[in-house]
Amino acid sequence: MMNQPMPFDHRRDPVLGAVLRQALDRGEEAAFVARVLARADEARATAAPWAAVLARWARTGIAAAIVIALAAGYLVGRIATGPAGRASVTEALIAPRTQAPVVDVVLASVLER
Repeated sequence: MMNQPMPFDHRRDPVLGAVLRQALDRGEEAAFVARVLARADEARATAAPWAAVLARWARTGIAAAIVIALAAGYLVGRIATGPAGRASVTEALIAPRTQAPVVDVVLASVLER
């Protein structure tokens, strides 16, 4: 059996209207504001312990992220330069003519493209 959609009724609902008027009546504005502020204080009191914990973890997390980023940058730099004694592509291309050209580095850079 299919669910039948509820028909839209454009007319005013007298019961709902009376309840809303009573809740938002100007005469009870001070009581309404007091209730809202009391609920806001309760929400802040409930969230305060979590906020302190998250703030403490955030400092540690940022420090850990910086250390990890520095270590990763160092490792990538070490891997990119290759073993010691082997010239990089840039060094091979701008080496003076007195040296023998480093063919394997230049050839590898061309073949990778």
